[in-house]
Amino acid sequence: MSIRRCLPWPDGRLRRKAEPVDEITDEIRATWGDMIDTMEAMPGVGLAATQIGVMLRLAVVDASAERGKAVKMANPEVLHASIELREHEEASPNLPGVSAKVRRPRAVTVRFLNEAGEVEERDFVGLWATSVQHQIDHLNGRLYFDRLGKVKRDMLFRKAKKAG
Repeated sequence: MSIRRCLPWPDGRLRRKAEPVDEITDEIRATWGDMIDTMEAMPGVGLAATQIGVMLRLAVVDASAERGKAVKMANPEVLHASIELREHEEASPNLPGVSAKVRRPRAVTVRFLNEAGEVEERDFVGLWATSVQHQIDHLNGRLYFDRLGKVKRDMLFRKAKKAG
């Protein structure tokens, strides 16, 4: 496995919708492995394949305290989301040096293809839920700052420009 380079914002691939995965192959498993290595090196709690330039609907999430519990997902989709929202400071290696508070549903039920190639439905709560939703946004060509108002988004870009 290896650490992959994250695409720098505003690379156009970050705005493209990722392609569905038809089956879980050794190549997909190797990509997941690289994604976990990349996520751990950041360090982060999730990564979408599009962030490293792989235009497939693949994501990994590990919000465990002890690490090593990454959930590997292909074609993840939210089936249900809680009405209760949770605010969390979000960031992305694609736009380093900045972050912003984003409100998302506190809990979600997600359907995805797992490593065995089986359809799985799983409930995620708290940071796990935030990270899964963040990764699905990436797979749909959205970044966390798209959820901010124009003023906050402009301030974030100015701060990123200074940091970079």
